[in-house]
Order: sequence, then C-alpha cells, then structure tokens
Amino acid sequence: MSTIVDTFIAPPCHDKIEILYQDEHLVVTNKPSGLLSLSGKNPQNLDSVHHRLVTIFPGCTLVHRLDFGTSGLMVIARNKAINAALCQQFSQRTVVKVYNALLCGHLESDEGIIDAAIAKDPALFPRMSICAINGKPARSHYQVIERLYRQPEDGIPLPLTRVRLTPQTGRTHQLRIHCQQLGHPILGCDLYGGLSYPGSALTPRLMLHASELHFTHPISNERVTVCHDSPF
Repeated sequence: MSTIVDTFIAPPCHDKIEILYQDEHLVVTNKPSGLLSLSGKNPQNLDSVHHRLVTIFPGCTLVHRLDFGTSGLMVIARNKAINAALCQQFSQRTVVKVYNALLCGHLESDEGIIDAAIAKDPALFPRMSICAINGKPARSHYQVIERLYRQPEDGIPLPLTRVRLTPQTGRTHQLRIHCQQLGHPILGCDLYGGLSYPGSALTPRLMLHASELHFTHPISNERVTVCHDSPF
C-alpha cells in the first residue's frame, strides 16, 4: 500500500479575500487563485481562507473547498449548526455551483455531459484518475461561451474555448480531470495537461473560477444566489 506524502509548499498569496455576503449565520467570499482553502499540516502552509476568516469570524468553518489554483465563490458557516445544514444541502446536491473556465483547443460540440467515475490512487497523488471499476460516479455539464485565440509571448497562437461548467457531483478535481477526459484540459492545469499545449507554458494560473453559487439559507429558507465575474 502506497503512503501519501504531501511535499507541496504554497507560495505567499498577497491577494485579499473579498467578502461578498455576510450575516450572523454565514459568509460568502471570493477566494483568490493561489490560496489554500484550509491550512495544511506543514506549518509553512498556514495561510488559507479559513486561517484568515477565523480571525474575523471566530468559530467559522468551511462547508466546501476550492482547489489551490481555483478562484471564486465559497460559503463559510459561522457555527456548527449552520455548517451541518449547509453540508446536508451539498450532500443532497441541492446546491448549484457554476464555474467559468478556459479550455485548451476548440471544442467541437457547443454543449455536452461528461460522465466518468473518479478514483483516488495514492501512487498518483495528488492526481486523481478515471476508473469505471473503483471510481465514484462523477458527472459534469459543459456549455461553450466562446471560441477564441490568444497570442502568448512566444508568438504561437493558442486556440481556447471559454466554457460554463456545472458539476452535478462534487468529486475532488472533478472539473479538471473531466476536461482532460474531454480532450481539452483547463488552461494552466499542471496536473491534467493544461500546460502541455504549445503556447500554454507561461500561463500564470489555473484558468478555473467558481462564478455562481445557489443555495437555500438555512434560517430564512430563502434561495440565495451569489455571482462573481471571472477575472480572466
């Protein structure tokens, strides 16, 4: 059995967290790319969304996470009861999450479904793998927003497709590995081929942003919708 050894050390993140909504029960923030959601075991990985917010909102806890390179919307509970209620919504899949991404290459279809089970493999850590036998069901919807070209510094035109991604399950690295499975990895994705396309090597970040979050407020029972435009 393989032992997982996490040697990742996060570089300093000087970007601030934006607080987009807050009340006495919960907070919705915009996480910058390059910031951990939760502090790591290594003391050098102390800085995180939770580490910063707990100094402002004592006792707050994360309901869900975003990958280190992903920017965008996160909801944080201000007490245990709210955390439990929101976690139930995530597990029952009543929370709608929408992402904006730039994919390498031009997709042929304007929209579609990626249905591919995802499994953990300690030998591949931190990468996940597509595995129909041992994987957990994972399903994502994509919709093309535009097809474009970018001219990077090395002068090679880079074909890209801007897409709206809606995960219908919540597996680790789901959108990143599903886009690779589609044959069009997310630009800037170091784990799943997003830096291997000609012209992509100098991409400054993972081009994935959590742009919409829809959930039911645990106290008022009203539907909450928070949106934040993609920074790329």
